Amino acid sequence: MKLSDILAHNLRQLRGEKTQREFARKLGISTATVARLETAEQNTALAMLDRLVKALKFDVCDLPKEKK
Repeated sequence: MKLSDILAHNLRQLRGEKTQREFARKLGISTATVARLETAEQNTALAMLDRLVKALKFDVCDLPKEKK
């Protein structure tokens, strides 16, 4: 599986019960950007990864790991 697909899957899982809109507001980005990240249609920069990790309170090293 490609890293972008793994990241997309993990973001969907980590967002949990929040809507994409709620999550986007928390991150200060558009809902469209969240949707593109969650479908691997958009690559993410390190600055965006930093925002995601802080919003999720998650270890950046675990974000790209493939879940079994």
